[in-house]
Amino acid sequence: MSRTRPHGRLHALALALLLLASPALASPVAPAAAAPAPTVDEPAPLPPLGWNSWNTFYCNINEQMIRQTADAMVSTGLAAAGYQYVVVDDCWMQDTRGPDGNLRPHTSRFPSGMKALGDYIHSKGLKFGLYHAPREKTCDQYFNNRPGTSSNGNETRDAQLFASWGVDYVKHDWCDPRGSIQEQVDLFKRFGDALKATGRPIVYSINPNSAHDNTAPRYSGWGAFADMWRTSEDLKDAWSTGCPPSDQWCFVGITEALDVIEPMREWTRPGQYNDPDMLMVGVRGTLSPTENRAHMSMWAMLSAPLIMGNDVRNMSADVRSVLTNRDVLAIDQDPLVRQADRVRDDGDAEVWAKPLADGSAAVALLNRGNSARSISATLAEAGLPGGTASYREVWSGATGQTSDRITTTVPAHGVALYRVTPGSNPGPTPTTSPTPTPTTPPGSSFALVSAASGRCLDAPNSATTNGTRPVIWDCHGRDNQRWAADGATLRVLGRCLDAPNGASAGTAVQLYDCHGGTNQQWTTQSNGTIRGVASGLCLDVDRNLTANGTGVLLWHCTGSANQVWSRR
Repeated sequence: MSRTRPHGRLHALALALLLLASPALASPVAPAAAAPAPTVDEPAPLPPLGWNSWNTFYCNINEQMIRQTADAMVSTGLAAAGYQYVVVDDCWMQDTRGPDGNLRPHTSRFPSGMKALGDYIHSKGLKFGLYHAPREKTCDQYFNNRPGTSSNGNETRDAQLFASWGVDYVKHDWCDPRGSIQEQVDLFKRFGDALKATGRPIVYSINPNSAHDNTAPRYSGWGAFADMWRTSEDLKDAWSTGCPPSDQWCFVGITEALDVIEPMREWTRPGQYNDPDMLMVGVRGTLSPTENRAHMSMWAMLSAPLIMGNDVRNMSADVRSVLTNRDVLAIDQDPLVRQADRVRDDGDAEVWAKPLADGSAAVALLNRGNSARSISATLAEAGLPGGTASYREVWSGATGQTSDRITTTVPAHGVALYRVTPGSNPGPTPTTSPTPTPTTPPGSSFALVSAASGRCLDAPNSATTNGTRPVIWDCHGRDNQRWAADGATLRVLGRCLDAPNGASAGTAVQLYDCHGGTNQQWTTQSNGTIRGVASGLCLDVDRNLTANGTGVLLWHCTGSANQVWSRR
């Protein structure tokens, strides 16, 4: 398989020179000024996670199916893993506006209306998304030559209507071969401004490439008015389609999507995301399990929005495990929000590296080819200092240490995805009887404060029933946050912090009658982590979250801020 793909920054330089040299491609509009740093009101400070109806169902949607999907996102653990948005794509609306000028739901598909649907989604603790179009028609209306209901000229009316329905996410799809970049900027910005004017935090996702030549890579200012922007035409459920990225009617495969987005990496930052399109993991069963893992891994390396496109009501255990892999999601949701750099390109073998907020790096060894091959990456390529580093492959759990490079055999259309940490040991400590390192006098009580959030380890509602799961909560100094170290145990309200027997990474800790077993013994390390004697795993705030009520569990020791505790 031969192709020409300039590597990394050379690719970006080549693209820039091409734009300067060709009048047809020269930027027709100066990029907007860099967007200000996101504030606390930023609707998407981390890449959005959710589900969209289009990839599997197209126009075969109705309110019952959407409600079932919301139910399934909760019952399958997808919501607990961080997936929030339930996005209803094209075909939800009638082809004409009502007498009052408002958009109208398709009566046979959504007889209860969109506000009722949004209320149901919100009742599940999820968020509600809808599709719209800025040109004359939606995609379904355009390709089937039906009347159109675009936002053009109705921006304020439609934005206020969406806000009244409780919409939390809008996908705005160009879907027309006409229109210069300046026209696209004007229309997309107009609707984005209208959404902001409602006062409701609504994620604004735009697609300037739909049924249009790929304009997204030619304009760097999308982030001035959108939270995320599609980088190419639609993604197919294919490893590769052979599509030249400039072909307006050509859908891309996973590898082509990577080639389009890689030189755009500097555009991604907190609150602003390059979007390589919705996930094809589990869609129609087309991709192999190996390809599903590689697809999910690379989208996480890109800090991309992860919007599922499969039927989550009917998915295999393997597909669910791919979508909910906690380590992969942590790479995608890392608060540094950096898009990976393709640091080496050896034809079908590639090395991608992404810096992470805790000083570690994510490294993907990608095999685009049709046969297995050995791929390696050095610590320098990962952007890490010299010396010894520990690593963990997040799909297999394999760990090790190196002072030079990581080398492994990667299957065809596969990836090995590592979290590499300089100067640390990811493995469990011996389960002899180590002595904890207290920072308070013996017999006194203390709060355990999470470094990531500044919140305290809390027995919720002062419950003492066996099996109660501690959470983090605003520190208030009452008894349900006052812990005592008794030997190697940690006690609150007369109960001990306990790791259930046989606990593994991801198991929630609990409160239980004190019995002195090793699953109730903990050691405080010099870096502030608290490690279980029986498991060798660390006390971890779930998914790096910081909100009140976030659960606490066991996870592989990384030394990241959500595993660091101080006594106060």
